[in-house]
Amino acid sequence: MVALHSNSRIPDQPTSLPASPTAGLRLSGIEKVFGSNRVLRGVDLDIEPGSFVAIIGKSGCGKSTLLRILMGLEEPSAGRLDFVDRSGATVSPNARIVFQEPRLLPWRTVLENVVVGLGAKGGFDGSEVLALQALKAVQLSEKAGDWPSRLSGGQRQRVALARALVSHPGFLTLDEPLGALDALTRISMQQLLARVWREQGFTAVLVTHDVAEAVYLADRVIVLEDGRIKKDVEVPFPHPRAHGSRDLAAIESELLAAILGHN
Repeated sequence: MVALHSNSRIPDQPTSLPASPTAGLRLSGIEKVFGSNRVLRGVDLDIEPGSFVAIIGKSGCGKSTLLRILMGLEEPSAGRLDFVDRSGATVSPNARIVFQEPRLLPWRTVLENVVVGLGAKGGFDGSEVLALQALKAVQLSEKAGDWPSRLSGGQRQRVALARALVSHPGFLTLDEPLGALDALTRISMQQLLARVWREQGFTAVLVTHDVAEAVYLADRVIVLEDGRIKKDVEVPFPHPRAHGSRDLAAIESELLAAILGHN
């Protein structure tokens, strides 16, 4: 066991599990049909390795279905999906997902919940060290020995993020992960997520209803409508960004107009 004293030094680098290769994505003609309901209608999309892409749109537009297909939780009815490296070669990514609900195991400590993210690799000698490093990345080192029931909503979601990050993924998807948080906690989590993405360099795909959140976090924002890509907008401003920026607000207005059908 790793000692959980407040003055314990957490190693800066793990001795095992190096960062996975960053994986981009290539979608060609992705369709998804549930009975008579055609949810996705020929989605073509290229995502560069290491980029941050947000997908927005009205409820029922196909956002979460597309995300589930990316993670292999749903099979497309037609089309092709390939993960690619920076040279364009097909790769098998280390992909992880963060859901809207943290889905923590209440009978395990915070540290043990993060170790779960290592899957079959969780039994090697350095698993708890890696879990502590992931908790450090999300600023929760001091909560390692606590039970999930003692945490706030924002802290539980940070544990869920640490659980996804502990295996050093090359591709991370996020399905409305901040939707249940209050406004101030949500802003704090957005800042933390942006920082961790910059530091670790994985590819991120976020589904959200919050246009401001999408513009704050992402390099590109995709608007889905009736299962098709209606708009693909670049956010050309460097990170870190400031909430309430006039430049970001202009892009938000453009995207809201697209969602509401004003352009």
